[in-house]
Amino acid sequence: MHQPVLLAETVERLKPRPGGVYIDGTLGSAGHAEVIVKAMEGQGLFIGIDRDPEALARAGARLAPYGEGVRLVHANFAEMADVAREAGATQVDGIVMDLGISSNQIGTPARGFSFQDDGPLDMRMDTTKPVTAETLVTEMSEAELTECFRELGEERRARGVAKAILRARDEAPIRTTGRLAEIVAKAVGGRRGRIHPATRVFQALRMRVNEELESLKEGLEAGIRLLAPGGRMAVISFHSIEDRIVKHCFADHVGRMVSLAAGGEAWEGREPRMRKVTRKPVMASEVELAENPRARSAKLRVAERV
Repeated sequence: MHQPVLLAETVERLKPRPGGVYIDGTLGSAGHAEVIVKAMEGQGLFIGIDRDPEALARAGARLAPYGEGVRLVHANFAEMADVAREAGATQVDGIVMDLGISSNQIGTPARGFSFQDDGPLDMRMDTTKPVTAETLVTEMSEAELTECFRELGEERRARGVAKAILRARDEAPIRTTGRLAEIVAKAVGGRRGRIHPATRVFQALRMRVNEELESLKEGLEAGIRLLAPGGRMAVISFHSIEDRIVKHCFADHVGRMVSLAAGGEAWEGREPRMRKVTRKPVMASEVELAENPRARSAKLRVAERV
């Protein structure tokens, strides 16, 4: 069972209440969602969004006892505005987005997210989409692979890995996670520490397959525009690229006061205006880390529409 990270910290800052309207843009196994729905006490509207059909099925079973005020939708959170409108909501009181990959996805070899167990080179969060990680390693050029690994995986040996993949695919198609991990490990000189040498490459391919950064930017803006005054958005990220996007997006909407040439001050920023609820990212406690080591890299940022 997937353990939701920073659960108490997120719900405490989101402040769900009876009669409110809330969106979970990354429903997963409904760990955050169930606590939010319970706090709503059968009043209001909860919209759960996920692009993974298997996750929606698990969440549907878990949230079934909570009645008609719960709506689950197969979609990308970048489509949040359309999903909310179709559910009859023009404004919402809270949004949560947990950007981490779930334990269910990692622990299922057939999904191809992990190199711990050999499986097909898939990595799709939405299994109805056509492009897989195998598609990328088969069709992308050396330059494209290099850019992908460098920009999305922050892999220092990106060009060497790309070259190794091209050599290997000339010999035989790269179709499994095990073979790709072996190619990458050999290209970077083997394991040096606790992090597997293929970790960054797998991260980059997953993010490219699912267009994660593009979706995140669109989802943040869509969610902020949906918030009612006083409504809050809580976002949990797991690596520096995502966290920077969230941080900068919130900062742009928080804005700043600037001095005017004619005297006085004026607010400068991106509408709609927000305020930071968390000045610094909230991290997992030592107690949570002992129970769930995957929470180690999690960072929670929360902002409120004013």
